[in-house]
Amino acid sequence: MKHLQIETTSGPILLHRQRGASLLEGIAYLGVAAIVVLGAVSLLTNAFATAQSNRVIEELTSLRTTVKKLYMGQPAGYGTGNINANLVSARVFPATLAVVDTDTVRNGWNGEVTVTGATSTFIITYSGVPQTDCINLLTGATGWTEVEQSAGTPTSITTFPVTLAQATAACNVTAASGNTLNFEST
Repeated sequence: MKHLQIETTSGPILLHRQRGASLLEGIAYLGVAAIVVLGAVSLLTNAFATAQSNRVIEELTSLRTTVKKLYMGQPAGYGTGNINANLVSARVFPATLAVVDTDTVRNGWNGEVTVTGATSTFIITYSGVPQTDCINLLTGATGWTEVEQSAGTPTSITTFPVTLAQATAACNVTAASGNTLNFEST
């Protein structure tokens, strides 16, 4: 610590100059830094959740398009029952979905993705969808004949775009098992 000496008529006065921050200044700095970090984490969490919902909407749209293209002109339409094995062998599942074996495909929440033929229509089922992502998926759903949430209290939606109130009511499963969404297309 340096001393500064000032001469006065009554004699020299020593002044001490302080260097560095006081404890209170350090605590204030850490508090502001913590607030900034918490805000950044919150924004990143929301951004990642939105990005995942957007990715799933893209997966569904891609899958719908490729299933239609693959089965176009088939005399039996889409057939009946699970058609995952046909889709896996044709390599039409988006790379963001995990193909476990010839019949099992998993989404980003580790829920099963199943494509089922119903002669003139087909249904893409996504299970294990968390409530907030379920709401985002339903409000972003377009081009489907029907979307049904079949876990918990089943809800069927046939009018698009889906309103926030409809999506919130439909996505009623908050448990870890998540919501199961069935997207029907012709």
